[in-house]
Parts: sequence; C-alpha cells; structure tokens
Amino acid sequence: MARSPSFAGLILAAGESSRMGTDKALLPWPPPLPGRLPSSETFLSAAIASLMLATDFVLIVVGKNEPKLAPIVYARGASLVTNPDPGRGQFSSLQVGLHEVLNRGRDAAVITLVDRPPVSSATVQLLRDAFEAAPPEVWAVVPDFSGKHGHPYLVGRELMEAFLQAPATASAREVERRYQEHIQYVAVSDPFVTVNINTPEDYAALEPGG
Repeated sequence: MARSPSFAGLILAAGESSRMGTDKALLPWPPPLPGRLPSSETFLSAAIASLMLATDFVLIVVGKNEPKLAPIVYARGASLVTNPDPGRGQFSSLQVGLHEVLNRGRDAAVITLVDRPPVSSATVQLLRDAFEAAPPEVWAVVPDFSGKHGHPYLVGRELMEAFLQAPATASAREVERRYQEHIQYVAVSDPFVTVNINTPEDYAALEPGG
C-alpha cells in the first residue's frame, strides 16, 4: 500500500562559502552570459522554487548569513531557521533543520544543499512519487545519475530520527551507510543532482541546461 507522507522541503544554506569568496546562495541563476542581463534569481531562490510544488513548505537553514538571505527566503514564501553554531559543520545544520521539520508535524523531508544548481521540479516530483510508492522498509530515496548519487534526497521519519540521534560530528553519508539496506536509489535524467559548486571556476563552467 502506497504511503502518503507530508513533505517539508529543507535547504542547507548556513555555510560560509570560503572557497567561493562570496555566499553561494546569492550567486545568480542561471549564470550570467555575455550580452545578456544578469538574472534576478539566485541559487537560493531557484532552489526554493524547485521544491515548492512537491512540498507543504520549504525551510532554509541559515547561519551568520541570515540578514542577507532572509529577504529572499520571505519573498519566496519560505521559512528559515538559524543554526546557532554553523562552524560545527553541515551535519549540524541538517540536525537543526530536521528538528524544525518534526516540530512542524511533518514526517518526511526533501533535502538539498544551496551550493548546487537547482534540479527541475519534475525531478523532485519523480523522487517523491518513488518514495510514496516504496514499501515501508525504504527510509530514503536518493537520485542516481550515471552511477553517481546526489541531491535532493528524500527521507522518512525513520532516517530523520537516525540523523538526529547521531553525534554532531557525524555526517549524513556515514548514517546512510549504516542503514544502506533502507535506501532506494532512483535513476534520473537530471545531471544537476550530482553537481556542486565550490569555486569560481566551478561556477564559470556551469551551463544552465546541465
């Protein structure tokens, strides 16, 4: 019997983007091209839009960058929660976000990172459909593009609680490996699921179509 979970969207955006030199959440999307006006959209606003249609609400985890990101978050109808100590690492932001997801009464989440070009809404819906059709022993659905796993990925309450019970020094990948038998990989045709942007060179090499 198919599940009907209530989904939250969760975007982790509390990092300092030290290698990029500027907050990756604020990078224009799509990247500027010669002879064209720069886009008014950003990685953050586009990520919110990609999750909106398949979730009940979208929550962004911010850190010291809250003053810069809050106007974008609220203008797009999303919400934010602050990681009080983002220096603890990305996993701590995941735990902060998942606490809020559970506090808001949701039992599943679509999780992604802000340091990557947004996947299409169709990709998010494909993953959601796969999660809803999966048997109860599947705790998460992860996209697979050409043999590589990426984001966004979908987690149910069981894996959410496993993330929250792990020490802040852990990583999502470590926890996922521990529960490998409960993870389903779904082939997608969207190359952006495996792309992340760390440097200006990474950003300059991006092509909007993937």
